[in-house]
Order: sequence, then C-alpha cells, then structure tokens
Amino acid sequence: MPETAVVDSSAVLALLQNEAGSATVSQLIYGALLSAVNLTEVHSKLIQKGFPAPLSWKRIVSLQCDVCFFTDEQARIAAELIQVTKPLGLSLGDRACLAVAIQRKATVYTTDAAWKNLSLGIEVEVIR
Repeated sequence: MPETAVVDSSAVLALLQNEAGSATVSQLIYGALLSAVNLTEVHSKLIQKGFPAPLSWKRIVSLQCDVCFFTDEQARIAAELIQVTKPLGLSLGDRACLAVAIQRKATVYTTDAAWKNLSLGIEVEVIR
C-alpha cells in the first residue's frame, strides 16, 4: 500500500456497494484521503439510490477516511486540469480528487479507466 492514498468517489461507492474492486479499496480506505467535494458526491449518489440521508452519512463516516477540505490551491490545480481532462469527460469531482493527489504526491484510486491516459506525475490505480 502506498504511503498516501487518495480515493475517488467511484472507489468509495464501489466499496459501499460491494462492487468489483471493493476488496482493493477496503485494504486502504482507513486513513485514505477523500476530498470534501468527493464526500459530497458519494453522499449525493447514495441518497439518489434511495438511501436515507442519515444512513448514507453514517456509512460514509464509518469508513474513517481523512476528509480534505477543498483548498484554494486544490481549486487552482483542479481548474488547470480542465484542458487535459475535458477530452476524457472528467467532472469537477474527478478533478478535485486528482488535485488532492497531485498536491499530496499520492496514489489515486478510481474505477475510471480513462484516468490511466493522464500524465500528471502521480500514480493512478484503476481498481477494476
């Protein structure tokens, strides 16, 4: 396991929904970094799938990730990623996750295979 792991919303959702790749995420989730933007995205997706908000929040918090508040530096990095990520269809949440990984020089975990096509100076692990 890398010294610092950053998890994308898709990786957290894979774990919470016991999808393919969840075993990989379960081994690194405790203490992994999660952007507050991605925290919002995970909570929103679970609510959209019908989970009551309090239950959704409780499940996410139980993972014991380290939530990274979205800083001005991460906002700058995420904005500047737009040119290289737009052709791959990456969202603001995706770019927020990548910004944390870039800033922390961390390995990022995702289900989005398109991220492997990025050359950002960080390691990208696609969990499925």
